[in-house]
Amino acid sequence: MATQAPAVHEDGRRTAPDGQVGALVAELTSDVSRLVRDELQLAKIELKDKGKEAGLGVGLFGGAGAFAFYGLGALVTTAILGLAYVVPAWLAALIVALVLFAVAGVAALLGKRHVSRATPPVPQRAVDGVHEDLEALKGHQPLGRNV
Repeated sequence: MATQAPAVHEDGRRTAPDGQVGALVAELTSDVSRLVRDELQLAKIELKDKGKEAGLGVGLFGGAGAFAFYGLGALVTTAILGLAYVVPAWLAALIVALVLFAVAGVAALLGKRHVSRATPPVPQRAVDGVHEDLEALKGHQPLGRNV
């Protein structure tokens, strides 16, 4: 039995012989299934990475709050020592407070940077891949059909 060559239309589309249509549909189903699985796997990986970044950022914000709290305590101590004793002890407490606030500022900046890396919490690469796949499918649809 001789195999039939696919017919070529004026617009460049090809039509497969009837015997090959079933195989093509099965291959398409398999390819779409694999594509969906791969996109979901990419989304899971991307969300996991963003979750780690957000967690680290939130932890650093918590650390910044703790250092700010200790800084406030040191400032209170500074005020007490400054009023109770007019001696250089207040200067030491003020230096400690300034150092604690500097550490809080650095931790807050680091926390902000990590949280901003994780936002928006959307698996952007996976979403972009799905959009590209849809655009590719639009070019392969029969005339008059939209995806």
